Amino acid sequence: MFNGLQWWHVLIVVLVFVLLFGGKKLPDAARGLGRSLRILKAEVGEIATGQPVTIVPTALPAVTVDPIPPAQPVPKAQPVPQAQPINPTQITVEGRPADGR
Repeated sequence: MFNGLQWWHVLIVVLVFVLLFGGKKLPDAARGLGRSLRILKAEVGEIATGQPVTIVPTALPAVTVDPIPPAQPVPKAQPVPQAQPINPTQITVEGRPADGR
């Protein structure tokens, strides 16, 4: 199936991965792939033997979280001024009063 696979084919694939994901994310991706393969291997072994297998997760790095600052107080709403009555003669449509007078 892979009779034509040469060393430079593998090199091209590795370079494409480095370009796509960057050097910083590759160790995390490899670690995640290793964990997934370990879980898959345990599940396949469980199916083959019929006995449950316990999976011990590896230690994850500690994550520090900054506390959330307290919320700013909401300013009180200002009262809305009362609407003033409109004189019908002030309403115009194209320069003529709107009521047709």
